[in-house]
Amino acid sequence: MRPQKVQDPEMLQGLMSVLRAKGYDGASLMELAEAAGLKKASLYHRFPGGKKEMASAVLAYVEDWVTQHIYGVLVNEAETPKKRLALALDNTRQLYQKGEAICIFRAMSMDTGMALFGEQIAQGLQQWVDAFTKLGTDLKRSKSEAKALAIQSLIDVQGSLVVAKGMGTTDIFEDALKKIRARYVS
Repeated sequence: MRPQKVQDPEMLQGLMSVLRAKGYDGASLMELAEAAGLKKASLYHRFPGGKKEMASAVLAYVEDWVTQHIYGVLVNEAETPKKRLALALDNTRQLYQKGEAICIFRAMSMDTGMALFGEQIAQGLQQWVDAFTKLGTDLKRSKSEAKALAIQSLIDVQGSLVVAKGMGTTDIFEDALKKIRARYVS
């Protein structure tokens, strides 16, 4: 068997870049193939379920990365809560390319994407809330206060990405991360 020309993480990142930019409905198969570094026939060979399978694979890839680098970090009791928060926010910065990339959940939650992937999106958002709530309780906040902080952190990240993109400045995203840190460690 010949070695694969495009490795999976590289291919999935290419697919994700198109889906982030165009959403599920707007992404053409030609654009997805080009971004993956494959011909359309090869892309269909890898994903016989078509665009839906590609998008699902991208969401699973992102979920795995976020579980390892953000949620897993936040609940790792081997580190202090403050250290966990700092690392999780650094990894959030990396995930969103310092505020330049939109969230794949946002891109996929439009039109057909929400109907197809709404459950995956809801689970991802709930994971964020659960992990940040755990961090809050580890920082001696009540369960209700920790959950409120977690939801606000999700709103801050998602909202700041939209506003940063619209205003053409990543400073808004950076400010949101600073406010999240300050809320937890004040």
